[in-house]
Amino acid sequence: MKRIQKRNPQKNLFQHFLNGIEKIGNGLPHPITLFALLALAVILLSSVCAYFGVSATGETVNPSTMELETQTVSAVSLLTREGLSYMLTSAVSNFTSFAPLGVVLVTMLGVGCAEGSGYLSALIRRAILSTPRKIIAPMLVFLGVMSNIASDVGYVVLIPIGAVLFKAYGRHPIAGLAAAFAGVSGGFSANLLIGTIDPMLAGISTEASHLVDPMYTVQATDNWFFMIVSTVLIVVIGTFVTDHIVEPRLSPPDETESGFISREMSALERNALRWANGALLAVLFLIAACCIPDNSFLRNPQTGSLTENAPLINGLIPLIAVLFLVPSVVFGCVTQKYKNEKDICSQLSENMSSMGSYIALSFFAAQFISYFSYTKLGTVLALKGAKWLGSAGLPGPVLMVLFILFSALINLVMGSASAKWTILAPVFVPMFMLLGYSPQLTQVAYRIGDSCTNLITPLMAYFSMVVVFAKKYDGASGIGTIISTMIPYCLFFLLGWSVLLIIWMLLGLPLGPGAGLLL
Repeated sequence: MKRIQKRNPQKNLFQHFLNGIEKIGNGLPHPITLFALLALAVILLSSVCAYFGVSATGETVNPSTMELETQTVSAVSLLTREGLSYMLTSAVSNFTSFAPLGVVLVTMLGVGCAEGSGYLSALIRRAILSTPRKIIAPMLVFLGVMSNIASDVGYVVLIPIGAVLFKAYGRHPIAGLAAAFAGVSGGFSANLLIGTIDPMLAGISTEASHLVDPMYTVQATDNWFFMIVSTVLIVVIGTFVTDHIVEPRLSPPDETESGFISREMSALERNALRWANGALLAVLFLIAACCIPDNSFLRNPQTGSLTENAPLINGLIPLIAVLFLVPSVVFGCVTQKYKNEKDICSQLSENMSSMGSYIALSFFAAQFISYFSYTKLGTVLALKGAKWLGSAGLPGPVLMVLFILFSALINLVMGSASAKWTILAPVFVPMFMLLGYSPQLTQVAYRIGDSCTNLITPLMAYFSMVVVFAKKYDGASGIGTIISTMIPYCLFFLLGWSVLLIIWMLLGLPLGPGAGLLL
């Protein structure tokens, strides 16, 4: 594997900073060792905080009942009888319930076949013939932003494909991986459509607003206008950062290097691609046909919805695997890559064996994230920070910007968007309401901060997966490479999104249908 080199010897101060972050990060132990050390650090820190009685009190929203509760949260030590018992008895369940693990492995059954059979390569070569090189980066960022309506599919499908797509165009694959990651994770809150996170946050905001106005209601569509414009902003910023900051730091890919995708297609491949695409359309038609009946097994049995808590959405990962697997098998059979079912089974086994390093890394990452959640350290920090910021006595606009930065900081230590909002909403929604600002505006500010730093926190569940994907193209890469690559996206998203909100406030534009900035 080639080591990432810098193209231009004339480095500016920002490049020196990124190079320093990369060097320090990659100088750390192997990611598996690092997550094990982080887990150990949480164990020790939790015992120290619990010994000194570190705690915080505040209003939070109970995610089960969606009602406000006053609670005191204290740091919980892992070096107690209960803590040691928890670590011992939960080690397996922490690993097996680690959200990205099943998603990644099931999806890779299909995606791995698409790559191994040559189907993915053929699709990309066909796309090269009709897609201009300049629109690849904005297309990846846009698809990443839009992918959040389909759960976590963007992480396990779009990010690796982004790397392959850039490589096929003779561009650096890690730049493609970064562009897709920026859209999927950094642009998490933006979308042209209403996503699954909108009603969840709106419900929490509604309960928090009842501390001031018991009749106030926040709708799922109340941030829609702002998020539509945000989608355009994220695509523009993501494209600029990819083309002018991230990719210039990386060495030009060598077209003779193993794995480079040739642009030429044989007659056999073109024929196989036609059959495979026909099979893909047939599967899509079958799924669509199954959605039509009112009593379809893909619909919510209570409401009949195809989106809200429906098997179609909850089962999207295996459906995605099937959508990759079926045309890949057809392609492989036509090209004689797969001569019988044993060849297909061997490919499936190979898909899983290629994920060995990720599986090992996931075990330790799962323990670290679970320990951090168990000790309540993130919750204590969030409550204490919220209390301090709320009592700062600063002007409303300044406080709003500081709230965005605070949300971004808290996101580094708490991964779940809804979990953080259950803690922050009861503090900041009433506080800003008393200053004359609507809960919808406070929610938008939170979503900006919560999205931008997803890209650089190891507590983000899929961060370790991105590290493993990057190693495929640069064996010397590590956590430092990913963080230094994603910091420009993080900073530019945070700056651009905050400026957009300030302009929106100055113009007095509605955030959504009937949702204003002020009460």
